[in-house]
Amino acid sequence: MIFKLISTSYIGEITFISLLLAFAATCIITGLCKNILPRDHGREFAVNGQKSEGKPRGAGIIFVLVFAITSILFVPYSNEILIYMILVIAAMLSGFLDDRSNSPWSDYKKAIIDLVIAIACAITFINYNGTHIQLFYSDSISFTIPTVPFAILAVVLIWASINVTNCSDGVDGLCGTLSIISLLTIYGICRIKGVDTSISHAILILSVCLLGYLWFNASPSRLLMGDAGSRAIGFFLALASLKSGSPFLFIPAALVLIVDGGMGLVKVFLLRFFKIKIFANTRTPFHDHVRKNKGWSDPQVVFRFAIIQIVISVALIFAHF
Repeated sequence: MIFKLISTSYIGEITFISLLLAFAATCIITGLCKNILPRDHGREFAVNGQKSEGKPRGAGIIFVLVFAITSILFVPYSNEILIYMILVIAAMLSGFLDDRSNSPWSDYKKAIIDLVIAIACAITFINYNGTHIQLFYSDSISFTIPTVPFAILAVVLIWASINVTNCSDGVDGLCGTLSIISLLTIYGICRIKGVDTSISHAILILSVCLLGYLWFNASPSRLLMGDAGSRAIGFFLALASLKSGSPFLFIPAALVLIVDGGMGLVKVFLLRFFKIKIFANTRTPFHDHVRKNKGWSDPQVVFRFAIIQIVISVALIFAHF
């Protein structure tokens, strides 16, 4: 919106200012407001779940609002970007209302809300971008998918991303760190391919907002992002993958998040609906398995998972040169 007042020739300077402002605002507002956030009740079945009891949670409401407002102000304006920011806030609010509830929302209630948000995003994306995509490793391999199948696949991608990211939020600093790596991976490939600078700018803004949050969430954490943060991050990760022009990019760019959070989703889905038991000897999310069965400390989980994703991301970016 600021570009209605200032020439886009200053985009470098404006981007620099927006990133500093987003980081500073996240740190300052979080520091001032952390004590008015709802308190965590602990997680009965999670490894070390009792450590989070009593900590402020739902901090996602702070960094997501800073991200959305900064993006609306500093990213070159379009109706498309505005709709996406509204949907990011919707994903955040659904999570925050769950965070502050005395009794957790049912899985079905959250799944339906996620589905509605995913459908709205898919319709918006198709309306503004069409259904032509590329394979993530080759610009020369591209094709157009019929609208209905593309919409279904986009909804599945967004819904799955929201939920795997949410399930991965169980160790201090893990979800935020992995999300930054995944976001910057997509950013790097967008820059290499010369894709939509608006989404690239928004990716950087969310990344610095997450850095501001991690200032308080590094182990031992002083607060938690809650569903308010993880659901919004998952939504935006899927959106960034779609906007890159290569939706398949989501798989390698967020592979550790997918494995960590996705194993539990698959395990519960197959058991609940088909009575099929898999991963019987594996705790899910997978970060609980390595803490309980392998004896990894929380910092070891964060560093080792991050190292794995960084190696994958570097290889992926190199493949695009």
